Amino acid sequence: MIDTLRSVQFGTPWVLLALLALPAWWIWRRGRRPPAILFSRADVLALVPHSGLAVTRALFVLRNVLLAGLIVAMARPRTGAHAENITTEGINIVLAIDLSSSMLSEDFQPQNRLEVAKQKVKQFIAGRRSDRIGLVSFAAEALTQVPLTMDYPVLLAAVDNLEAGQLEDGTAIGTAIATAANRLRSAPGASRVINQHTDGVNNRGAIDPRPAAQAAAAIGVKIYTIGVGSQGMAPVPVGRGLMGLRYEYRPVEIDEALLRDIARTTGGRYFRAVDAEALENIYAQIDQLEREPLHARTYVRYSEQFRWPLAAALVALALEAMLLAWRGPLP
Repeated sequence: MIDTLRSVQFGTPWVLLALLALPAWWIWRRGRRPPAILFSRADVLALVPHSGLAVTRALFVLRNVLLAGLIVAMARPRTGAHAENITTEGINIVLAIDLSSSMLSEDFQPQNRLEVAKQKVKQFIAGRRSDRIGLVSFAAEALTQVPLTMDYPVLLAAVDNLEAGQLEDGTAIGTAIATAANRLRSAPGASRVINQHTDGVNNRGAIDPRPAAQAAAAIGVKIYTIGVGSQGMAPVPVGRGLMGLRYEYRPVEIDEALLRDIARTTGGRYFRAVDAEALENIYAQIDQLEREPLHARTYVRYSEQFRWPLAAALVALALEAMLLAWRGPLP
């Protein structure tokens, strides 16, 4: 209780100056001579209630509690709202998700590649506690969906909203690396990671993936590449028909040599996800990546405490009213 009182602050402390009026009132009241009351008839005098000295003092105390409670309540007492520096372990990580049409291939039954990737990414995000995470989507171009943040509900909502067709079709792996690395350039701490999902071959964009990986490595970014797609043949969307997307079985083409080079250049690793279970295991491994102390400043919000002095004032007002009704002066 004492510690709580010590932590109390006031939103408008200048209002407390009004409390100085109470001692001035006490001094004035003590020096004031009570006025004489004249009665013309003895029967009227007999009707005057006998309040006594105790009742008079009680009324005076209640009036002071009422005024003091109102003044303190208007000064807005509150607790909390302090800032503290905490040190946690975490990484800065950007998730780069391929939104090309081939991500709709249905070799991760009962869902397509994109839906499974989104599901596993959301599980990964849900398990974070102190990592700063950003989200980049790419196809023929790359777009930052969410910059680095610890607001995981916003990230989860953004992942949910990812759909193939939001960007011009194609696979610009180099552009995605450059966009994600740019988000990590000024990130605090030395642990900076890109998780890049793709199921194809670099065929769009003006930035070559290998020089992009070298530039990322130069600023301390590691890239963990994930080739998403089964081995052999898979039902791949080739167009739209009357009943929706039209699929044909075609060879799964993933430029694994390129993805390995990207990972090797930056000190990361390459993974191949041939099904949903493999993708989940990959994220379990990524979850064990290096951790580095991150310094963060945590703010505790104010908790308003005006209700307590206001409640005391209202109780004093009610008691004063009842006492006046019982032993009050004549009208």
